[in-house]
Amino acid sequence: MRVRVTNTLQVINSITQLKIGLCLLAVIILLALFAPFLAAYDPFALNDDLLAPPGSQYLLGTDGLGRDVFSELLYGARTSIFIGVVAAAISGILGTLIGGLSGFYRGKLDSVLSEFVNVFLMLPTFFLILLIVALFGSSMLNVMLVIGVTTWTGNAVLMRAQAMSLRERTYVKSLQSIGVSKFKILTKHIIPNGIFPIIANTTMNISGAILTEAGLSFLGLGDPNLVSWGQMVFHGKSYLVNGWWISTFSGFAIVVTVLAFYLIGDGLNHVLSPKLRDIK
Repeated sequence: MRVRVTNTLQVINSITQLKIGLCLLAVIILLALFAPFLAAYDPFALNDDLLAPPGSQYLLGTDGLGRDVFSELLYGARTSIFIGVVAAAISGILGTLIGGLSGFYRGKLDSVLSEFVNVFLMLPTFFLILLIVALFGSSMLNVMLVIGVTTWTGNAVLMRAQAMSLRERTYVKSLQSIGVSKFKILTKHIIPNGIFPIIANTTMNISGAILTEAGLSFLGLGDPNLVSWGQMVFHGKSYLVNGWWISTFSGFAIVVTVLAFYLIGDGLNHVLSPKLRDIK
């Protein structure tokens, strides 16, 4: 009885956590979508009001080049969310396909793909990302691709475990006995029924992708043609004494966005868990 009550409280807490994350994300997305209407200035426009403190004219002040920090934050939200979602989607698709093939087909294919996953798990991911971006350029497309291609291993491990469990189910054995092809079983039954942990993990991977992009931009390896929160933190570090608001507000925006996706991912992980979902 005590375990049942504890599990029920966990579900309630997870739902609350999920709602908080969704509310935070909704606010961030609305600010990003309506950035052209909410921003009082062009985020790339330079003016003579250098390091103007937050006030009535500039809501969150200006940076060392005279750019409005509030306008930069609004447009930076577009960059961070877009890169995070696309990179995590690439990671989720690759991990699902590789993990599904490995766990369902087993045999030599599983051995080869498992070793491939192990190699990627041993690689220092962030330094690999730094190397690839430094070699091939720091455009937004390259950043999204390299983050997605280097962070799929967690999804692959989860999907492999799901596929190994589902392939032993009675309905899968029945489909095999009537001659349904393995690939069709994998795409129509195994992946759809095992995708829920991947959805939760991919949502949390968005926060990791946003942090990675911010780290690259902070190191000067972000796309210079875009407004980025990481670039704002990098620019503001030189003005921490007399322009604290530049790095502070952009860093706070990163923290809130990452927290929102983490809350959503962790909440989904509990809500979509079969053990918790079966509680009545």
